[in-house]
Amino acid sequence: MTEYHENKSSIKNWNEDDRPREKLALKGRSSLSDAELLAIIMGSGNRDESAVELAKRILKSANYNWHELAKYSIEDFCQFKGIGEAKAISIITALEIGRRRNSQDVLERTKITSSHDAAILLQQQIGDLPNEEFWVMFLNQGNRIIKTEQISRGGITQTSVDIRLIFKRTLELTATAIILSHNHPSGNLVPSVSDKTITQKLKDGAALLDIQVLDHIIVSQKDFYSFADEGLI
Repeated sequence: MTEYHENKSSIKNWNEDDRPREKLALKGRSSLSDAELLAIIMGSGNRDESAVELAKRILKSANYNWHELAKYSIEDFCQFKGIGEAKAISIITALEIGRRRNSQDVLERTKITSSHDAAILLQQQIGDLPNEEFWVMFLNQGNRIIKTEQISRGGITQTSVDIRLIFKRTLELTATAIILSHNHPSGNLVPSVSDKTITQKLKDGAALLDIQVLDHIIVSQKDFYSFADEGLI
């Protein structure tokens, strides 16, 4: 009878504390060693070595230098037991992505200095929509935009807002300030009682998390209303 042996070199069979994928998810990418990063790309080692052990041996052959490793060909990688053409191509692809990243300039995030700056961008997103949508602009400490995202979508006259979802996303993006926004398809920019209530709730909750609510901007196709400009926030 043929016996089937479990591949113990595969990452999924390691102890949970030793799994680089799980380690990255729990502790962040900077917590991984070079060998662990390479092991994730490879996925498995060979019968005698775990993926991390094999990765260490490959890195040692390149003097633990990514630039030297990037010079390796498919044939060079295939000299190592457990590395076939598919794994070699995966490693080379990852190294090429790194090379291209280094050759590009870091994109400058748009800085928000006034309600007008924010309103122009938000009008482009939601100013002419037929239904109400609630969006949040997430900013870093320098008031530069990290991301602008839709939070909810409603009907012609209103949309519901989940405050917990906004704070959850703010923390995920490590934003220090937010600008709230929604559109009024009718063109009437006067804030409703519910608009004022949700703004105050978000402002109160944000204060507990040391997050600034800089503004709540209501936009239409042609104009905007700023809570900050009107002294309501």
